Amino acid sequence: MQNNSTGKMTNYRWVICGMLFLATTINYMDRQVLSLTWKDFIAPEFHWTDADYGRIAAIFSIVYAIGNLFSGRFMDWIGTKKGYLWAIGIWSLGACMHAFCGVATVEWLGLEGKEDLINAVGTSTAVIASVSAWFFIISRIVLGLGESGNFPCAIKVTAEYFPKKDRAFPTSIFNSGSTIGALVAPICIPLIAKFYGWEMAFIIIGALGFVWLGAWVFIYKKPEECSGVNKAELAYIQQDEDTKPLPNPPLKGRAHNSHSQQEEEGGGLPFHKFLTFPQTWGIFFAKLITDGVWWFFLFWTPAYISDVYGLKTDNPTAMLLIFVLYAITMLSIYGGKLPTIIVNKTGQHPYDARLKAMFIFTLFPLLTLFAQPLGAYSYWFPIILIGLAGAAHQSWSANLFSVGSDLFPKKAVGTMTGINGMAGGISSFLINWISGYLFDYADKTQMQFLGFEGKPAGYFIIFCYCAVAYLLGWMVLKAFVPKYKAVQG
Repeated sequence: MQNNSTGKMTNYRWVICGMLFLATTINYMDRQVLSLTWKDFIAPEFHWTDADYGRIAAIFSIVYAIGNLFSGRFMDWIGTKKGYLWAIGIWSLGACMHAFCGVATVEWLGLEGKEDLINAVGTSTAVIASVSAWFFIISRIVLGLGESGNFPCAIKVTAEYFPKKDRAFPTSIFNSGSTIGALVAPICIPLIAKFYGWEMAFIIIGALGFVWLGAWVFIYKKPEECSGVNKAELAYIQQDEDTKPLPNPPLKGRAHNSHSQQEEEGGGLPFHKFLTFPQTWGIFFAKLITDGVWWFFLFWTPAYISDVYGLKTDNPTAMLLIFVLYAITMLSIYGGKLPTIIVNKTGQHPYDARLKAMFIFTLFPLLTLFAQPLGAYSYWFPIILIGLAGAAHQSWSANLFSVGSDLFPKKAVGTMTGINGMAGGISSFLINWISGYLFDYADKTQMQFLGFEGKPAGYFIIFCYCAVAYLLGWMVLKAFVPKYKAVQG
């Protein structure tokens, strides 16, 4: 590394961004293991229905939602370095716990082994499904509590290391870790489950988090304390603060650091104050309306391919379909850059540019209205259209997170991101719970909807909601915060 006291601006902020990307990738791989193994590996062993899985996914989501609320405050209090250590340590433990749910079920019910689970008949299957589901729920609770710290901490780190005009781009980069995680997972997880057992899939993927922990201890420091950040880079990072009046002249050495220190030492805003800001409610409802779409795609696409097209998750075609879907969502990385391009070309305020970009992203999910109808011709049509909608979601989500760091001071970013995440968790809870029961009901009654029958009818109902959710979310955000107005702490 070059001498950082003088000379060309360093780029250590991108090293930090890379660590956030890896953490988010691991986060989503841990989250994906269950969705990629339950239908074809776990359900036959424990006799689960769609409603059982929907309940497990929904409870994870509500725990994740509540955890976001408290983890945001926790990150503002404890700081980003220690906060991330706690978060990823807990969720990696929770991920590994899933592997022992089968053993716990056998011991709890006093059975001889896995064969007794698989060969059970009659009322015993309902007991096995219920008991095993609760052991998985306990594991998902630990996973959800830990994972709820990822985005509040990552957004807070981004606010520490990037100026406002650039934040959506690094946010889209680390947020693309969710796509990469979802991209890598269908290639490796079903194969691990097939050859080594579904338990090893949870253990191997869960262990990755502990490796990341070791690197974070040595790599992360606040920019003003980091030897990898020279004065030129620090001045770039803190350029938004240069326009604010400082109580004292800047000290020599580190550029304009007094405001940053004063802000960090000031502590977070009282939580009740957040409830009085229209900015809080605009972000909350925009997230609540839209985030369930992504979680539905994440948790139910493997089941959709299996239910509608008869392709199990370890089938090469199924793995290719899911891989292509998430490869398409990688287009979202350009979504984070779009507001910066608009600012540079028009000179608009970053918030106005962000809203323009977000409106563009609301249009692509409308394509999911055609996913189910076109699926009658080829399973590639829904995969491509869902992929485009997923890319739009990730672009939308990265900018919505950045809206929080635009409108709130750094000392409150963790809490606001936690509120944002809580809304997303509630959204996921609702869509997963409803989907599980809807699909079981549609299958049992052979329900009809707009030309579709049975489970395909149920999926089409959810796709219709996914299509219009972002337009509704954008209108709500625009209604609450029509123009840029920063929260004064």
